[in-house]
Amino acid sequence: MSVKRVLSVLLALVVVAASGATHAQTWPAKPVRVIIPAGQGGTIDPITRLLADALAKAFGQPFVPENRPGAQGNTGLAVVAKADPDGYTLGVAASSMLAINPHLYKSMPYDPLKDLAPIALIGDVQNILVVHPGLPATNLREFTEYARANPGKLNFGSTGNGSSMHLAGELYKKLTGTTMTHVPYSVPGDATKDLIAGRLQLMFQLMTGIQGQVKAGTVRPIAVLSDRRSTTLPDVPTTVESGMPELQSSVWFGVVAPPGTPKPVLERVEAEVRKLVDGPAFRKRLADIGVEPLPGGSAEFAKMLDEEYRKWAEVVRISGAKVD
Repeated sequence: MSVKRVLSVLLALVVVAASGATHAQTWPAKPVRVIIPAGQGGTIDPITRLLADALAKAFGQPFVPENRPGAQGNTGLAVVAKADPDGYTLGVAASSMLAINPHLYKSMPYDPLKDLAPIALIGDVQNILVVHPGLPATNLREFTEYARANPGKLNFGSTGNGSSMHLAGELYKKLTGTTMTHVPYSVPGDATKDLIAGRLQLMFQLMTGIQGQVKAGTVRPIAVLSDRRSTTLPDVPTTVESGMPELQSSVWFGVVAPPGTPKPVLERVEAEVRKLVDGPAFRKRLADIGVEPLPGGSAEFAKMLDEEYRKWAEVVRISGAKVD
């Protein structure tokens, strides 16, 4: 390559770098839309709205939540993946959309490992193993002994094939060699009612969906599927404490952007989200909706996604769960 050609390439790189830096300094110069890949209600919707409100105050521009439900999150995240990478489209993704959906669907409108830029983690909702009070088990060891002694006699409910509740149960079966029957429900509350009534014997429920019944004593907690105790049920031991460290499951949430979004913009968003998640005010607002704060930037996000992607691929394969 000639000296003239080398100089022209270097000049182009300098111009691009300067352009990116200028963009980052002036960003955001207009409202930023924040895609919610679900309808109103649930957990990801209020998390995104809390975050959008906090980012608007931090950056002095509106961050506008936009619900784009469909295909268990695929529809909304496809919007993020295909948006202009100018920093004016962000999204909040749940782990199930990134690490589980690719193994459930025959075709995906995006590749979560390539088509979305991970920015920062926000929080997670842990799964918890709960049983009907009539079962003769008060801890994980006793429950596993009972399950092994009663193959095929236990029914566990979930919110559907491929849900975190379903796959947590499949992971438990894989780790313990036990046999239980999965019963999917289209209405989450119906599964909880059937557990209380004794038509189901157990659930690997999400904390937000069952903590009230645990506190009321209508179901018995066995273990939180995590390496850290829940702030809402601090007396319930974890699966790690109970001698089954591989049995961990939660739905976690993080901020994503289209690939190619200027790095300085991503870094500004990452720094602000990390500041929020580390701060007591935002952490309390998360706790109020049953979400455990989960600090971590883009590196931690990418590492967690890689690990979860491989982990749930195997569980989905063993379970045989498919959506289409």
